[in-house]
Amino acid sequence: MLGTMMDVPLLLSSILRHAEAYHADGEVVSAAVEGGLHRTTYGAVAQRSRKLANALARLGLQSGDRVGTLAWNGYRHVELYFGVSGSGLVCHTINPRLFREQIAYIIRHAGDSVLFFDLTFLPIVEELAGELKDLKAIVAMTDEAHMPQSAALPGLLCYETLIADEPDTFEWPALDENTASSLCYTSGTTGDPKGVLYSHRSCVLHAMAVCMPDAFGFSSADVIAPIVPMFHVNAWGLPFVGAMVGAKLVLPGAHLDGASLHTLFEGEGVTFTAGVPTVWLGLLDWMDTHGRGFTSLKRVVIGGSATPPIMISRFHNMGVKVRHAWGMTETSPVGLSAALKPKHEALDPEAKLALECKQGRPLFGMEFLVAGADGKPVPRDGKSFGAMLVRGPWVAASYFNTPHSSAHEEHPGWFNTGDVVTQDADGFIQIVDRTKDVVKSGGEWISSIELENIAQAHPAIQEAAIVAKPDPRWGERPVLVAVLKPGASFTRADMRAHYEGKISKWSMPDEVVIVSELPHTATGKLSKKAVRQIILEQITSTGPDDAFTR
Repeated sequence: MLGTMMDVPLLLSSILRHAEAYHADGEVVSAAVEGGLHRTTYGAVAQRSRKLANALARLGLQSGDRVGTLAWNGYRHVELYFGVSGSGLVCHTINPRLFREQIAYIIRHAGDSVLFFDLTFLPIVEELAGELKDLKAIVAMTDEAHMPQSAALPGLLCYETLIADEPDTFEWPALDENTASSLCYTSGTTGDPKGVLYSHRSCVLHAMAVCMPDAFGFSSADVIAPIVPMFHVNAWGLPFVGAMVGAKLVLPGAHLDGASLHTLFEGEGVTFTAGVPTVWLGLLDWMDTHGRGFTSLKRVVIGGSATPPIMISRFHNMGVKVRHAWGMTETSPVGLSAALKPKHEALDPEAKLALECKQGRPLFGMEFLVAGADGKPVPRDGKSFGAMLVRGPWVAASYFNTPHSSAHEEHPGWFNTGDVVTQDADGFIQIVDRTKDVVKSGGEWISSIELENIAQAHPAIQEAAIVAKPDPRWGERPVLVAVLKPGASFTRADMRAHYEGKISKWSMPDEVVIVSELPHTATGKLSKKAVRQIILEQITSTGPDDAFTR
C-alpha cells in the first residue's frame, strides 16, 4: 500500500521560490570584484535568476547542457547557481586554482556549452582561448563599465548586458528531482580530475541536513559568510542553505586575507563562517598580531583537512564555538559533524577538545562502515582502525562520464573514501590518515595527522606536515617539515623534547626540515605529494645519509 501524500519533487528552484516568497528582503552582500561592497536581496536574486534563465535559453542551451563558471563567492555566482540549475541545465563550477592543463581538461570533459568568468580570471580564459572555440558563448561577469578589451576573446559577452532586456518572468520547470543540477571535479591529486554530478534531490537533502542543530544549526537569525569557495563542492551547500532559511549571506569575493575577512565579518555582523584550516590560520595570526577580537562571530566550521587542536583552542579563547566537519567532493560534501552529546559536557576540557578534534559523527542519512583488511567491520572502540566506507542519498554512486572506479567497485554499494579511521561507540570517527599518507614503519602504522597536530602546538611552529622518508631498516620513517613563526628557531632537539611523553618513542619523527612555506593544493589543503617531493629532492641532492642532519 502506498501513502497518500503529494509527490512534490525536491528541486533547487523550490529553495529560491521559498526565499523570494518569505525572505525577499533578506540581504546578500558581496565583496565585488570591481571593488567595494554590493548589496542585494533574495527577492532581487530570484528576479535576476529568472532573467538569466531566459538569456541562457536565448543562447540555445537545452536541458542537460553544462554551464561552466570560473568565479569567486559573489551575488552573480549565486544567480548562476539558481538560474542554471533551476532551468534544467547543469551548473559546472571550475576551480581556477588548478593547473591550466587541468582546467582545459575539465572544460572538455564536462562538455561545457557556455563559460562565465569573473574579471580576476581573464588571464586564464585568454590563455585557454584556443581550447574554448566550441563554446556557444563566453561571458564576463561584470557590467559594461568594467568590460575588458580582449583580442584573444572576440565576441566576449557582458553579464549585465546579457540579462538586461530579458523578462523577469520564467516558469521553473517541474523537473524530476533526480535531474542533474551541478557538476564539480575533484582536485586531481592523483590522475585526472574526476567529475561528481549532483542531482537536485541530493543538493536539497544535503542542504536540509546541514541545517540541523547537530550539523551547522542555521536559522533566519544567522549571518552566514561562506569562505569555502563556491567553485569547490557548492561552497558546502551554504548558498542553498542561506536561501532556505532566509539568513543574511555575506560573500567575500577574492580577498581572503586576515585583514579583509576580519573587516568584512565585523562590518556585516557575521555570526557563522566556514572554511579550511589554512584560511583560519591566516585570520587568527593577523588578529593576534593586531590585537583584534570578534564582536559578532559565534560559530565556525572547519573542514577540508584535519584541524589542529591549537586552532580550536584559539577560537574558543575568542568566544567562538568550533564545529569540526568532514566531507569530500563525492559526499556533497558534509557527512560527519563533531557535535558533542549532552553526556560529553561533563568531560574535562582536554577530553572534550579531543572529541571536537575528531572528524565527527554521521549526519542522519549517511551510513559509515569501517572495514578491516578482511573486509569485515572493526570494533567501534575508538582504537581499531580500518578503511572508511560511506553511502547515502548525497554520495556519488559513480563519476561523470567515467566508466570505472576502484573506489566504487571494491565494496559494491559503498564508496571507499581512502581514509584510514577509528570509530567509537558514539559514532565519532577519527581519521588516522589518508591511506596514501600514513607512515608504514617496521610493520606498524604511524598517523601523520597525529604528529602534525602535536607539532603545531609548539609556539615556534606556524604550519607543519609529516611525510615518510625511505628507510633501509624500517621501510619508512616520519620526517617533520615545518614553517616557523617570524624570528623563531626549532631544532631536532627541540622537536624530540616537544614529542616526548605525547607519543611512543618509535613513532617520533626522526628529523625536522625547516622551509619558508608549505605547498598547498588547489582547495587549500596541504599537498603531501609536493611535500614528499621536497624530501626526495633533499635525498637526491645530498645523498640518503646526509639529507636529514639538521
